[in-house]
Amino acid sequence: MNLKNKKVLVTGAGGFIGSHLVERLVEIGAKVKAFVRYNSNNNWGWLEKSKYKDEIEIYRGDIREYDSVRDAMKGVDVVFHLAALIGIPYSYVSPLAYIKTNIEGTYNVLQSARELDIERVIHTSTSEVYGTARYIPIDELHPLQPQSPYSATKISADNMALSFYNSFDLPVTIVRPFNTYGPRQSARAVIPTIITQILTGKKQINLGNLSPTRDLNFVKDTVNGFIKIAECDELIGNVTNIGSGNEISIGALADMIAKLMGVDIEIVQEKQRLRPNKSEVERLICNNDKIKKYTDWNPGYSLEDGLKETIEWIRANISLYKPEAYNV
Repeated sequence: MNLKNKKVLVTGAGGFIGSHLVERLVEIGAKVKAFVRYNSNNNWGWLEKSKYKDEIEIYRGDIREYDSVRDAMKGVDVVFHLAALIGIPYSYVSPLAYIKTNIEGTYNVLQSARELDIERVIHTSTSEVYGTARYIPIDELHPLQPQSPYSATKISADNMALSFYNSFDLPVTIVRPFNTYGPRQSARAVIPTIITQILTGKKQINLGNLSPTRDLNFVKDTVNGFIKIAECDELIGNVTNIGSGNEISIGALADMIAKLMGVDIEIVQEKQRLRPNKSEVERLICNNDKIKKYTDWNPGYSLEDGLKETIEWIRANISLYKPEAYNV
């Protein structure tokens, strides 16, 4: 399937990855409808400043409300479902919010797609569903481990999507990105946390656990993976990882960022930033054989190049962040 000239709906379109995906879809010739969360200020999130703002149809709704989801999906060929609550620390505070958004929201998309005969649904998973690696690199057959309420809801949503494929022949494809970073990422993520503290002159950088490793992917590479997987007919009914196949510890990542920014830092571990012991995911590294087998996707950015672009974007937009606060 080629997405050019297709009518495409993106849920979570005003968010970090969603906004980059919307823009890339416009660039390849898709007709894009952006589903953003209803608010009284009519704010479109990161799409407010998009250079493609006038080429996007905006739909304001709530992923938790079936009526608005179904209405948004009328006349659409393809749905990229990214809308979700993703902050792990807040999932300890309000698990129910994650159930309503991540599980019920996904059901709303799937059931609407079933009723409306949508050509394809691309559902967004996360590498957090794997939990701490039992073997490396992590392929799509790795056991799923719900080490946080967030990951538990994403496991549930993924399985709901697969059940609609198995039970109703709904053409669902599941994209499972590893850790994405880049311009527009929220302050709760570790890379913006490090960069913003350095930019405000702090020499002591507050972080949580430094030993876990992550497979970090620049947002443009992640978005291109979404599109390649969506266009691949052989991956319908499948889960497919997007990841670099490389890992770096949080401590080493902080040192790399400091070096790129030309500063010396001291890292201070704060108790409030630590996950509960059994909830910490200690190691994530992607096996990307499947996406490379079925598509021509390859990462276009090295970690260093992606970090440089991210640093410069945050430097130009530092006023959007609150480096002095711990963002849950």
